This record gives sequence, structure tokens and C-alpha cells, in this order.
Amino acid sequence: MSQPKPASEKSPYYDIAHKYGVDIVFRPFIKVEGVTAKEFRQQKVSILDYTAIVFTSRHAIDHFFKLCEELRVTIPETMKYFCVTEAIALYIQKYVQYRKRKVFFGNTGKINDLIPTMVKHKTEKYLVPLSDVHTDELKDLLDQNKLQHTEVVMYRTVSNDFKADEKFDYDMLIFFSPVGVAALKKNFPNFEQKDIAIGSFGPTTAKAVREAGLRLDLEAPSTVAPSMTGALELYLKNLK
Repeated sequence: MSQPKPASEKSPYYDIAHKYGVDIVFRPFIKVEGVTAKEFRQQKVSILDYTAIVFTSRHAIDHFFKLCEELRVTIPETMKYFCVTEAIALYIQKYVQYRKRKVFFGNTGKINDLIPTMVKHKTEKYLVPLSDVHTDELKDLLDQNKLQHTEVVMYRTVSNDFKADEKFDYDMLIFFSPVGVAALKKNFPNFEQKDIAIGSFGPTTAKAVREAGLRLDLEAPSTVAPSMTGALELYLKNLK
């Protein structure tokens, strides 16, 4: 699994491993790192020019506050925070005192669900911290709703390189992003798939696997398996 180990021991991945007698190894192929203060300054954005921040992930929160600390920017108590989920909103408590009057969140995890709340605060100037790899979906939505906003890159996704002595002996590799596929090619430029099965989650990841000239053996989500755990269980069941 090219992603971090689940936080809970109750993860369905462990049930699958036990049920089918397989060893599931969680080894992230990618990692997230923040941009430097110098790189941020080159984008010519002043954080204190904005009255609200839009957070789409915990990574965005971590790197926003880390940059503020590096730049010695003190965030005023009047700053408002708009988050795509309640879990992300609650994570803000790691850095600032949580007050319901200044923290807003959506219910579905999709940015579309947050837009009506943002429109109610039409006078705010929104700053949106993003990864270096992103789509224009959020920008386009804010434009359509005539909201004042600026997108700024605060972190990037990079290859989590394998060490020279690190074991690479897997029967199956499962990817969750195109960057993970790129990391495989970067670490193992002469990689030959042979009998190694490859799985992917999401259409862009599946496309990256195929474009890399690799055989895709498991693809999720699907009508019969909307989750990766469901798809993996079906795959292992069919092997028997």
C-alpha cells in the first residue's frame, strides 16, 4: 500500500490481511513537504491582506501555520477559517483556539458544499493554501460565485525515495495518486512488472499506471467496489 499505515487498528485492511492470509505493508511512495519562506515570498502574497483562509486538508493547515511561524506573521483573532470537513476544522485546534463563530465547515467533504457558506460571507478576502499539484476546480467555483480569492502554493508532493538497502519484494503494488506512480519510476527506472499485480484508486491514478506502460490488475472505485478495501477483497477472493 503506497500510503501511510492506518491510524486505527480496526482498519478493514487488517481484517482482509487476516481473512486471506496476506501481509499488507504500508509504505508511502510520496511525502508532503512545505515550500520555503523564500519560495513563498516569490509568489508575492501577503497573508495579512486576507480575512479568511480556506483549508482543504490537514496538510494545508500544517504548512500554513508553519509558514506563518517562519515568516513571523501573527494571525489576528478575527481571521475566519472555512474547511471542507468538520475533521479538518477540528484539526485547527492544534494551532489556534477553536471558536465556532470563526470556523465553518461543509458536511460532504466536497468544496461545492462549502460554497453557500462562503457566499454568505461575500465581503471576506479568501486565501487558499494549495499543493503544487492541484486542479482549477476550486478557483473556478470561487470565480463563478464572485468571491474575492487568491490561491497560493504552500506545500508540494514529492517522491519518498527508497534507501539502497531497503527491501522491495512485493506481489502487489497499490497506488492512490499519479505522483505515487511517478515515484515508482523515479526509484526504479528499470522496473519490470512481470508477475507483480498493480492496483489503483481513482481515474487519474489508473491513467498514470497505463501511461507508464504498466498492466493494471485492480481498479477502484467501481460499481461493485466503491472502496479500495472492497476492490482488494474481491481481487483476493477471485484468486482463490
